Amino acid sequence: MNLEIKRQPNRTGKARAAGATMLITPPISEDYWTYRVEVSPNQAIVGFPKFNTIGIGFQHEDDWNTNLPYTSSPDEIIAHIWPNRGPGNGGADFMKRCLDAIRLIQEAVKKEKQNGRLR
Repeated sequence: MNLEIKRQPNRTGKARAAGATMLITPPISEDYWTYRVEVSPNQAIVGFPKFNTIGIGFQHEDDWNTNLPYTSSPDEIIAHIWPNRGPGNGGADFMKRCLDAIRLIQEAVKKEKQNGRLR
């Protein structure tokens, strides 16, 4: 598996009102990612800045708000994002690749946080 990394600025919106800060979902798209692992010819698992963390989901989705933080377990993440896997993506081998990709992204995020490249 090949982990791709690009420096994606965090585009989470922020609004302040009545002494509180509200975070607004960034403009998530197929090109909004920091970490990417291809899991099939037409699908990848991506990690991207969202709120104050890194969200993990599929790169090509119908529902762009189906993701969980990288701190969730791989099993929780895959169960949550599975409906967005896309046509032709399924079965035990595909799921194993997805779980491996999620773990790879989680380890990269942890390493970058330890090295001070992520906050």
